[in-house]
Amino acid sequence: MLDREGFRPNVGIILLNAQNEVWWGKRVKEHSWQFPQGGIKHGETPEQAMFRELEEEIGLKAEHVKIIGRTRDWLRYEVPDHFIKREVRGHYRGQKQIWFLLRMVGRDCDVNLRLTSHPEFDAWRWHDYWVPLDVVIEFKREVYQLALKELSRFLARPQAVLRRPASLLPGAACDNENHAESPTPHTDK
Repeated sequence: MLDREGFRPNVGIILLNAQNEVWWGKRVKEHSWQFPQGGIKHGETPEQAMFRELEEEIGLKAEHVKIIGRTRDWLRYEVPDHFIKREVRGHYRGQKQIWFLLRMVGRDCDVNLRLTSHPEFDAWRWHDYWVPLDVVIEFKREVYQLALKELSRFLARPQAVLRRPASLLPGAACDNENHAESPTPHTDK
C-alpha cells in the first residue's frame, strides 16, 4: 500500500528502559543496528501496527510497554534505488513513518527475538538515548534524528530502579541470562 507520492505507511518504535536508554536491535546477518519498525497493513491504525510489529520483531506484548508519546506527523525517508526491488522501482520511493516512544514496563527477559520464523534481529542492547547514529544504515539516519529529537520532549528523569526479588516481578519465570546490564549485545539462543 503506497500513498500517491510512493511512500509506504510505516511505524517506528523507540523503546525506553527505566534509565531512558533506548533499545537497539542488530539486523540479522548484518552489521547495522536499528529500532523496530514495520508497515501498516490495510485497515490498521498506526497504534495497532505498532503493537503488532513490537510483538513480531521483539516479542513484547502491549502489557510489557506503556505508550509515552508519538510524532505529530509522518516522517519520511527515501530508499536508494539499489535497495528497491526492480519490479517496484519508479513507484516506490520509501517509507513514511509515525514514531512511537514506549516505556518498557516488562522485564528484559520478556524480549524474544525468535518469536517468528523470520526474525528481524539476532542481538539487542540498551544504549544512551543520544547514541551516535553511525550504526544506522545511512539513508535512515536523518529520520532517526528527527524522531529522537521530537520525542525527547516526553523524556522524564530516569526512574529509580527498584530491585525486588525475582519472584515478585512480572514474568518471574524468565531466566536472567539476557539481562541488559552487560556491556555486550544480547543474543537469543
